[in-house]
Amino acid sequence: MSTATLSEISSSMRQCIEHCSNCHQVCLETINYCLHQGGHHVAPEHLTLMQDCVQICATSADFMLRNSSLHKHTCRACAVVCMRCAADCNNMGDDEQMRACAEACARCAQSCEQMAA
Repeated sequence: MSTATLSEISSSMRQCIEHCSNCHQVCLETINYCLHQGGHHVAPEHLTLMQDCVQICATSADFMLRNSSLHKHTCRACAVVCMRCAADCNNMGDDEQMRACAEACARCAQSCEQMAA
């Protein structure tokens, strides 16, 4: 299977790729932020979920960039992980970085849900 060019990718898929890439970046930045914050920010369950989110976002973006016929499956998983990560980040209290991460995750989840449909 050859790599798809951007012109072969629908605008909705292109937008989902952007949301996945942004979520990947924001979650990586937030993991670093959490490591510096300490306390409940470094709870193993929280960090593992954020790492899962980083990885599934990259994987989903890769599947869509290749125009893989299996992208709906990775997007479905990505939506689930991103929604859990968004909820977890929202539970960190009134914190600007965590709120930004939750918003990026929620956008990605919504976009991936649409791709998976």
